[in-house]
Amino acid sequence: MAVLNLRPLAGGRILRGSQPFGLDAAATHGFLAEHGIQAIVDLRSELERSLVPWLVHDDGGEPAAVVQPAVELIHNPLDPNAIAGSLQAVETAEDLGDLYLGWIRLRPEWVGDALRPAARGKRTLVHCSLGKDRTGVVSAIGLLAAGGTEDDVVADYAATTANLPDVLEVMAETWRLSVPSTPAEYFSPDLMILQSPEAAMRHFLAGFAREFGDVRSFLREAGLTAVEVESLAL
Repeated sequence: MAVLNLRPLAGGRILRGSQPFGLDAAATHGFLAEHGIQAIVDLRSELERSLVPWLVHDDGGEPAAVVQPAVELIHNPLDPNAIAGSLQAVETAEDLGDLYLGWIRLRPEWVGDALRPAARGKRTLVHCSLGKDRTGVVSAIGLLAAGGTEDDVVADYAATTANLPDVLEVMAETWRLSVPSTPAEYFSPDLMILQSPEAAMRHFLAGFAREFGDVRSFLREAGLTAVEVESLAL
């Protein structure tokens, strides 16, 4: 398998995608080398990581011999079930946008930490599980910082829609194998939390502008230096 829902942002300095489905150590090395990835920012919870780990270190925590040169693996988790809002309460696109706003209200530093490797010049893969929500929030702010327009951000977010059937199928199979008790409806494409409508991102961006104003000021408050913020610009 592979990293799904994969695409470049910000002139290729950032890649966004899903978790690494079905990659052994050799395939992991090939994927990272093919895309020139120097850092991985993993936004998943500890449970999610345990189900689908990155095979870039051996059991002792040392870089695996097959992965050369070494890739920095950064765990920067946000567990949607443990922070700001209920996933089950997401019924509309606006609810989804509000969920995203809740994350960055409580954890602005989470965004800064996710973008720091790219701000320091590393070609960086940012991902969560589906590569849609947590990845979508970080990608949106990264694109704005790089000079992207609202329409650019919305188009990138909505591009996930075409990839969701494949990603959800693989994700459902992964959970069935690891947690057989997982209900099939947990991965229903009818759930708003598993969709990526343009309206959700536009609602998020409107709220972001209203609450935080300029993206560069937000990133400074989120812990990036002025130099790092400037380096994200194209």
